[in-house]
Amino acid sequence: MKVINKLKIPKKSPKIINNLNLNETHLIPLIHTCKNTLQIQQIHAQIIRQNLLSNSRIITQLISSASLHKSIYYALSIFNCFRDPNLYLFNALIRGLKENSLFEKSILYFRLMLKMGIKPNKLTYPFVLKSLTALCEKRLGSVIHCGVLKMGLEYDVFVRVCLVEMYVKNELFDLALQLFDESPERNKDESVLLWNVVIYGCCRDGRVSKALALFEEMPERNAGSWNTMLSGLLRNGEVDKAMEFFDGMERNEKNVVSWTCVISGLTLNGLHQKALDLFFKMVEEGIKPNGLTTVSALSACAKTGALEAGRKIHDSITNNGLHLNVAVANALVDMYAKCGYIESASLVFSRLKEKDIRTWSIMIWGWAIHGHVDKALRCFEQMRLAGIKPDGVSFLAVLTGCSHAGHVDQGLQIFDSMQHEWSIEPTMKHYAAVVDLLGRAGRFDEALKFIGSMPLEPDYVIWGALFSACRAHKNIEVAKVASEKLLQLEPKHAGSYVFLSNVYAGAGRWDDVESVRSSMKNKNVEKNPGWSSMEVDGQLHTFVAGDNAHTRKQEIYSKLEEIIRGAKQQGYVPETEWVLHNIDEEEKEGALGSHSEKLALAFGLISTGPGVIIMIVKNLRVCGDCHSLMKYVSRMSQRVIVLRDIKRFHHFKDGVCSCKDYW
Repeated sequence: MKVINKLKIPKKSPKIINNLNLNETHLIPLIHTCKNTLQIQQIHAQIIRQNLLSNSRIITQLISSASLHKSIYYALSIFNCFRDPNLYLFNALIRGLKENSLFEKSILYFRLMLKMGIKPNKLTYPFVLKSLTALCEKRLGSVIHCGVLKMGLEYDVFVRVCLVEMYVKNELFDLALQLFDESPERNKDESVLLWNVVIYGCCRDGRVSKALALFEEMPERNAGSWNTMLSGLLRNGEVDKAMEFFDGMERNEKNVVSWTCVISGLTLNGLHQKALDLFFKMVEEGIKPNGLTTVSALSACAKTGALEAGRKIHDSITNNGLHLNVAVANALVDMYAKCGYIESASLVFSRLKEKDIRTWSIMIWGWAIHGHVDKALRCFEQMRLAGIKPDGVSFLAVLTGCSHAGHVDQGLQIFDSMQHEWSIEPTMKHYAAVVDLLGRAGRFDEALKFIGSMPLEPDYVIWGALFSACRAHKNIEVAKVASEKLLQLEPKHAGSYVFLSNVYAGAGRWDDVESVRSSMKNKNVEKNPGWSSMEVDGQLHTFVAGDNAHTRKQEIYSKLEEIIRGAKQQGYVPETEWVLHNIDEEEKEGALGSHSEKLALAFGLISTGPGVIIMIVKNLRVCGDCHSLMKYVSRMSQRVIVLRDIKRFHHFKDGVCSCKDYW
């Protein structure tokens, strides 16, 4: 009792808490006012002093409050000290375990409850069913459904909603639909949640027409109904229909969730500029974005390199005093890193009070893709010293950095340490990173030996990594082996054919190039077009090879001719081997001149003032000729050019690239 006497009493109700005749009338309201675990413990101490540990109503409230404040193991210890738990205590604990994501323990205590002969009620099953949903327990879910039927609780609206939701999320949609069709509540106003769940299920199962029909049938709709339909349409790529829905909503129906659904949905469909336009429109209309909205908008900035938009979002977070939670902080670091401003990403990172494993991994990735392998390794070590155990993602980031910098032996040591030091089982991505590491260095025999020793069956990514290296080193024999594997695994994937065509073209084997292309045509395989984009004055401009759609096309092509002419005077020679057609040299130079990244570069030079960094984002790997030209232009114009391709960042300054031509 000496420890209890030293506990500080909450300032809220000192007169009551010091009263020697405390009872549940006093204690239960006090438990409800607790703001943290310490206050719960102080009241718990008074319960012990007053000899009220056998009062199930008080202990039930104590367990609920501890669970609510994320002290679930403290709640478990309270429960385990109760000699004769009843239904109410079990319900409080099962709910608390579920809400703290301890789903298996939730089911475990449900089983203990049944074993003790305590019958569950309508308040027990919803949380048991939600735990089963999270665990994807299909078989056990059916068993619990039988228990619901035996207890006669199948017509309780919340139990039925949870049953339908369980079947939906366990991909047993026909059973979910059958339950819905049999529901007597479906035509009542209070059944709106049931309708929303089944509409969500239709969309998840790809039955958009059925979802729309159900939406039209609903006896009553709420904001959740509209939002469910919106996100479902966008998830299935029905962008125009979703925007029609959104525009048709009344102003008072559009809450922050509605806006977030559409913004994240547009980003999901690759319409990043539209997502950003909608985000800023939302802000203009006075709707305060939540964390998820902000993360979605920052993600759109990261994917397109829209730095200006990202900075505006960052400023709004700072100026409005919004809480910088871990998810938003991670999105900010990621945005700056992927928009080419790795130092800004590092500054945000260094100022964060709270960092999780994802925060550290994003920063390591950032240093890696910008070519700063030493900083990536240092960041990895700092993470370990901070007491955070590396995971598969952080190891993949470090391996990528080693690969880009040509640190082969160091990369192999890090790969070995995953299993031997950290007991992390490598995934296919880790094996692909090692193949890339060896392939880039031209160590093909080791790469093939490594693939042969893998415990996993090599997939498309593994052979693709090897194939990419073959082209850089012009190793046709290994390329043929890899291409055969690629075509066996993905006969309809354009990349397999393009890879092989590129290797043959690089070696001047034009008959083989034509054979590959004929095969593509016969099998209706189409190559995804390359594009490059650049943000100017908050607006994204996108170019494709030979683009004539831009309003300033004459200025762009005129500037491009000027910089190519000037670069030739400085010693630039067009690398025509990157044109994969059997045409004469003059035609090849013309084809090279219209690559999308060159058009973006010319546009950047005519659209921005001296000293402004030119930032270009490309969806494919930059070609060698464009890489060469940008080195010359960076020296001629005294401008920094930052190019982000599908693999990494290239920082061009004074005629030198940060990759040191190892890419």
